[in-house]
Amino acid sequence: MSALLLDYLPLVIFIGVSLVIGLALLIAPFIVAYQQPDPEKLSAYECGFNAFDDARMKFDVRFYLVAILFIIFDLEVAFLFPWAVAFKEVGLFGFWSMMIFLGVLTIGFIYEWRKGALEWD
Repeated sequence: MSALLLDYLPLVIFIGVSLVIGLALLIAPFIVAYQQPDPEKLSAYECGFNAFDDARMKFDVRFYLVAILFIIFDLEVAFLFPWAVAFKEVGLFGFWSMMIFLGVLTIGFIYEWRKGALEWD
């Protein structure tokens, strides 16, 4: 019976240490925190100026366009890493498949550049 309990001893120690650390992190801010903040700290906005418009205002479509373009090129990098790791195994077919993929993305990038999708004027 005691051998079975000894098998669980590391788990009990781990749970105990995690509870102590968790409680310490919950209690420490109340002990360490500065108790008399100035009025600026208690204001609604800390960004340097008060809110000047409704939070539900419409944004320019260029913000969404740049976000979508970022996602597209971020996914390109996500495809490049596994391809680079398995470069020796994919052979010539894998190489030319990736070159076609990068070519299509490059043509799309040139198209959006010429259309002015990246301009902020």
